[in-house]
Amino acid sequence: MRHLRSTGRAAAFGSAGVLVTATLIAGAVVAPTASASADSRHGQDREARGAAIAAARAEKAGIDWQDCPADWGLEKPIQCGWVTVPMDYAKPYGKQIKLAVDRIGNTGTKSERQGALIYNPGGPGGSGLRFPRRVTTKAPVWVNTSKAYDFVGFDPRGVGKSAPISCMDPQEFVKAPKADPVPDSEADKKAQRKLAREYAEGCAERSGEMLPHMTTPNTARDLDVIRAALGEKKLNYLGVSYGTYLGAVYGTLFPKHVRRMVVDSVVNPSREKIWYEANLDQDVAFEMRWKDWQDWVAANDAVFHLGTTRAAVQAKWLELRATAKKNPIGGVVGPAELIGFFQGAPYYDSSWIPVATVFSKYFAGDTQALVDAAAPDLSDTAGNATSENGNAVYTAVECTDAKWPTSWKKWDRDNTRLHKDYPFLTWANAWMNLPCATWPVKQQTPVDVRTGKGLPGVLIVQSERDAATPYAGAVELHQRFKGSRLITEKNAGSHGVTSLVNPCINERVDAYLLSGKLDAADVTCAPHATPKP
Repeated sequence: MRHLRSTGRAAAFGSAGVLVTATLIAGAVVAPTASASADSRHGQDREARGAAIAAARAEKAGIDWQDCPADWGLEKPIQCGWVTVPMDYAKPYGKQIKLAVDRIGNTGTKSERQGALIYNPGGPGGSGLRFPRRVTTKAPVWVNTSKAYDFVGFDPRGVGKSAPISCMDPQEFVKAPKADPVPDSEADKKAQRKLAREYAEGCAERSGEMLPHMTTPNTARDLDVIRAALGEKKLNYLGVSYGTYLGAVYGTLFPKHVRRMVVDSVVNPSREKIWYEANLDQDVAFEMRWKDWQDWVAANDAVFHLGTTRAAVQAKWLELRATAKKNPIGGVVGPAELIGFFQGAPYYDSSWIPVATVFSKYFAGDTQALVDAAAPDLSDTAGNATSENGNAVYTAVECTDAKWPTSWKKWDRDNTRLHKDYPFLTWANAWMNLPCATWPVKQQTPVDVRTGKGLPGVLIVQSERDAATPYAGAVELHQRFKGSRLITEKNAGSHGVTSLVNPCINERVDAYLLSGKLDAADVTCAPHATPKP
């Protein structure tokens, strides 16, 4: 499932068109033969050389910073510019693409400045261009860090303004109601399989030239070129969700180029998990966090009137789902659209009150609130293009990064088994990822994430009950990056911890970014405040 972007409407990894969260992982991959691994090593050597050539060019060229275009929605003094990178790093003098970048200067003195802090919000498919707005909007947890760093955002390759890719017409992509992701019959599965295959074909038709190069390692190489274009000798980096995997791959490919790295809400970087297994793990974690939210709704029954127990709240959810399946609410909100909206609650604590409020209003007789929240807005063509592009990039990167099972029997068996105990998201997530089973370009072997010579201590931050990136991923990266430190937020499960107010975490992130200081041992923090309706 894709990491939800905060677009007002939840978008997570899911079935084509349903946003759901996920990070996927290849199933049983046969060990490569010696010659195959030699070939892939040779390819990596060529790409490493290409990345060095592109970085040297970018360092020389720099970035021509200007006021941002009016329609980018980035106020002054944020500035925008472009960094040129090869589409294919094995051919550094071949076709080039332009990546959109933006920045805001450090708010402190010249002597306080420590360089640029580059951000990736996740996805794959999320835009980082709003990161500098944390300074213009005076986001309290970033005030100290922004004194020392320029905040730099970028649209990764294929995203937004950076040679955007597409797999289908955006208005068709958002059209509702979509089929219920939970199949009632073999015919339902067949219909979903057809949609997934057509989606993969659409990616090839509309974006075929870019598809083979839409990988995490290439985005990591792009990150290094951006670093060079900024005139930075070393990278300071903050990555959330999929951005943690981008950071892990960057740290593996360019260990000597890292100065400070914070990774928050961690994708499990194990090759066995990227990406098929990661998405299955997500289904289990989403169910856990969905129940946490239902417990909270039940505890606040005086406000929401949806039942005083988790079972009662679940019964209301199933009633809503059954109603929407029989007759889509407002003609547009069926089970797929409900999942797209309700998955915001297990994703982010900030969605707990808004989702529960809409849920409560529905049962109080106000159906319009649900339609407004969960239905697509066909008049929002720009927003719909952004959603379609985000899904296209998500699919392209996850499908191209790794080998995926091609056997429908395996997908069917795994998801049928999981759905029994974890029904909230399993099938929606399966359909979202199924285009990878018939992917039209060569699938790569994921990078073996590990500590390279010169990699400094990395700070890892993770909530214990995260749905989108289960806790085991943080433990795995911590083991792979020697000298890293793990901060665990106990009994919490929001996705993206560093932007929440929790002094135990905020103060440590500041100390690390400002002075390089890591605790002598891993740290456990109490949870941030639970939302109060």
